[in-house]
Amino acid sequence: MITENDVLQIGSLLKPHGIKGEIVLLFEKETYADIDSPFYFFEIDGIFVPFFVEEMRFHTDISAYVKFEGIDNQTVAARYSNTSVFLPRNVVHSATMDIANNFDFFVGYTVHDKKMGEIGKITFVDHSTINVLFVVTDSAAEHLIPATEDFITEIDDNQKIIRMELPEGLINL
Repeated sequence: MITENDVLQIGSLLKPHGIKGEIVLLFEKETYADIDSPFYFFEIDGIFVPFFVEEMRFHTDISAYVKFEGIDNQTVAARYSNTSVFLPRNVVHSATMDIANNFDFFVGYTVHDKKMGEIGKITFVDHSTINVLFVVTDSAAEHLIPATEDFITEIDDNQKIIRMELPEGLINL
Protein backbone atom coordinates (compact mmCIF):
# COMPACT_ATOMS: atom_id res chain seq x y z
CA MET A 1 0.00 0.00 0.00
CA ILE A 2 1.28 3.47 -0.89
CA THR A 3 1.77 5.70 2.16
CA GLU A 4 2.19 9.45 2.56
CA ASN A 5 5.96 8.93 2.93
CA ASP A 6 6.12 7.29 -0.51
CA VAL A 7 4.62 10.21 -2.43
CA LEU A 8 5.08 13.95 -2.87
CA GLN A 9 2.27 16.36 -3.67
CA ILE A 10 3.01 17.93 -7.03
CA GLY A 11 -0.27 19.75 -7.63
CA SER A 12 -4.04 19.65 -7.47
CA LEU A 13 -7.01 19.23 -9.77
CA LEU A 14 -9.06 22.36 -10.26
CA LYS A 15 -12.17 21.99 -12.41
CA PRO A 16 -13.42 20.09 -15.44
CA HIS A 17 -12.55 21.47 -18.87
CA GLY A 18 -15.07 20.75 -21.59
CA ILE A 19 -17.54 17.87 -21.67
CA LYS A 20 -15.26 14.90 -22.44
CA GLY A 21 -13.76 14.48 -18.97
CA GLU A 22 -10.66 16.68 -19.13
CA ILE A 23 -9.60 18.24 -15.83
CA VAL A 24 -7.33 21.23 -15.16
CA LEU A 25 -4.21 20.08 -13.28
CA LEU A 26 -2.33 22.89 -11.54
CA PHE A 27 1.27 21.98 -10.70
CA GLU A 28 2.89 23.47 -7.59
CA LYS A 29 6.13 24.15 -9.48
CA GLU A 30 7.22 24.32 -13.10
CA THR A 31 9.76 21.55 -12.42
CA TYR A 32 6.91 19.21 -11.46
CA ALA A 33 5.14 19.99 -14.74
CA ASP A 34 8.28 18.90 -16.61
CA ILE A 35 8.11 15.36 -15.20
CA ASP A 36 6.71 13.01 -17.82
CA SER A 37 4.63 10.43 -15.96
CA PRO A 38 2.10 7.94 -17.36
CA PHE A 39 0.07 8.16 -14.13
CA TYR A 40 -0.61 10.31 -11.08
CA PHE A 41 -1.96 9.44 -7.65
CA PHE A 42 -5.10 11.17 -6.39
CA GLU A 43 -5.68 11.25 -2.65
CA ILE A 44 -9.19 9.91 -2.15
CA ASP A 45 -10.40 9.36 1.41
CA GLY A 46 -6.79 9.11 2.63
CA ILE A 47 -5.85 6.48 0.03
CA PHE A 48 -3.51 7.15 -2.89
CA VAL A 49 -5.24 5.89 -6.03
CA PRO A 50 -3.39 5.77 -9.40
CA PHE A 51 -5.02 7.35 -12.46
CA PHE A 52 -3.46 6.83 -15.88
CA VAL A 53 -3.09 9.71 -18.35
CA GLU A 54 -4.76 9.29 -21.74
CA GLU A 55 -3.86 12.74 -23.02
CA MET A 56 -2.30 15.94 -21.66
CA ARG A 57 -2.18 19.43 -23.17
CA PHE A 58 -0.37 22.24 -21.39
CA HIS A 59 -2.27 25.47 -20.93
CA THR A 60 0.53 27.39 -19.12
CA ASP A 61 3.93 26.45 -17.68
CA ILE A 62 2.22 25.13 -14.53
CA SER A 63 -1.22 24.02 -15.70
CA ALA A 64 -2.49 21.39 -18.10
CA TYR A 65 -5.73 19.93 -19.39
CA VAL A 66 -5.54 16.22 -18.58
CA LYS A 67 -7.76 13.38 -19.75
CA PHE A 68 -7.48 10.40 -17.38
CA GLU A 69 -8.59 6.85 -18.14
CA GLY A 70 -12.04 6.15 -16.72
CA ILE A 71 -13.03 9.81 -16.49
CA ASP A 72 -15.12 10.26 -19.59
CA ASN A 73 -17.51 13.14 -18.95
CA GLN A 74 -17.85 16.45 -17.15
CA THR A 75 -19.95 15.00 -14.31
CA VAL A 76 -17.35 12.37 -13.36
CA ALA A 77 -14.52 14.91 -13.77
CA ALA A 78 -16.30 17.32 -11.40
CA ARG A 79 -16.09 14.70 -8.61
CA TYR A 80 -12.32 15.13 -8.59
CA SER A 81 -12.26 18.95 -8.35
CA ASN A 82 -9.99 20.15 -5.52
CA THR A 83 -8.26 16.75 -5.26
CA SER A 84 -4.56 16.64 -4.36
CA VAL A 85 -2.27 15.06 -6.97
CA PHE A 86 0.91 13.13 -6.12
CA LEU A 87 3.83 11.31 -7.72
CA PRO A 88 6.12 8.73 -6.12
CA ARG A 89 9.03 10.46 -4.37
CA ASN A 90 11.57 8.36 -6.28
CA VAL A 91 10.08 9.52 -9.60
CA VAL A 92 10.28 13.17 -8.54
CA HIS A 93 13.78 12.71 -7.14
CA SER A 94 15.20 11.00 -10.23
CA ALA A 95 13.50 13.44 -12.60
CA THR A 96 14.83 16.52 -10.87
CA MET A 97 18.57 16.94 -11.10
CA ASP A 98 18.91 20.31 -9.39
CA ILE A 99 18.63 19.56 -5.67
CA ALA A 100 18.57 23.26 -4.69
CA ASN A 101 15.17 23.79 -6.30
CA ASN A 102 13.64 20.58 -4.96
CA PHE A 103 14.13 20.58 -1.20
CA ASP A 104 10.40 19.70 -0.83
CA PHE A 105 11.44 16.14 -1.59
CA PHE A 106 12.95 15.92 1.92
CA VAL A 107 9.75 16.53 3.89
CA GLY A 108 9.53 13.57 6.27
CA TYR A 109 13.31 13.07 6.48
CA THR A 110 15.04 13.21 9.87
CA VAL A 111 17.86 15.74 10.33
CA HIS A 112 21.01 14.68 12.18
CA ASP A 113 23.74 17.17 13.08
CA LYS A 114 27.35 16.02 13.32
CA LYS A 115 27.71 17.34 16.90
CA MET A 116 24.16 17.46 18.29
CA GLY A 117 22.82 14.20 16.87
CA GLU A 118 19.15 13.93 15.90
CA ILE A 119 17.45 17.32 15.70
CA GLY A 120 14.01 16.37 14.41
CA LYS A 121 11.92 15.69 11.33
CA ILE A 122 11.47 18.05 8.37
CA THR A 123 7.77 18.94 8.40
CA PHE A 124 7.75 21.78 5.87
CA VAL A 125 10.02 23.63 3.45
CA ASP A 126 9.65 27.41 3.58
CA HIS A 127 10.21 29.06 0.18
CA SER A 128 8.88 32.48 1.25
CA THR A 129 12.32 34.10 1.35
CA ILE A 130 15.41 34.02 -0.85
CA ASN A 131 16.94 31.51 1.58
CA VAL A 132 14.93 28.29 1.55
CA LEU A 133 14.47 26.89 5.06
CA PHE A 134 13.77 23.43 6.43
CA VAL A 135 11.18 23.59 9.21
CA VAL A 136 12.41 20.85 11.54
CA THR A 137 10.18 19.75 14.40
CA ASP A 138 11.03 17.70 17.46
CA SER A 139 8.89 16.97 20.51
CA ALA A 140 9.81 20.27 22.18
CA ALA A 141 10.39 22.87 19.48
CA GLU A 142 10.42 23.92 15.86
CA HIS A 143 13.75 24.85 14.25
CA LEU A 144 14.45 26.78 11.06
CA ILE A 145 17.50 25.41 9.27
CA PRO A 146 18.82 26.83 6.00
CA ALA A 147 18.30 24.30 3.22
CA THR A 148 21.69 24.62 1.65
CA GLU A 149 24.06 22.07 0.21
CA ASP A 150 26.82 23.81 2.22
CA PHE A 151 25.47 22.24 5.45
CA ILE A 152 24.45 18.83 4.06
CA THR A 153 27.13 16.17 4.42
CA GLU A 154 25.14 13.05 3.51
CA ILE A 155 21.66 12.03 2.36
CA ASP A 156 20.43 8.52 3.15
CA ASP A 157 17.29 7.97 1.05
CA ASN A 158 16.78 4.43 2.39
CA GLN A 159 16.56 5.54 6.03
CA LYS A 160 15.23 9.04 5.14
CA ILE A 161 18.01 10.83 7.01
CA ILE A 162 19.86 14.04 6.14
CA ARG A 163 23.18 14.41 7.93
CA MET A 164 24.31 17.99 8.35
CA GLU A 165 27.17 19.95 9.83
CA LEU A 166 25.45 23.03 11.21
CA PRO A 167 27.13 26.19 12.52
CA GLU A 168 27.42 26.22 16.29
CA GLY A 169 24.47 27.94 17.97
CA LEU A 170 22.13 27.78 14.94
CA ILE A 171 19.67 25.44 16.65
CA ASN A 172 19.55 27.62 19.78
CA LEU A 173 18.35 30.72 17.89
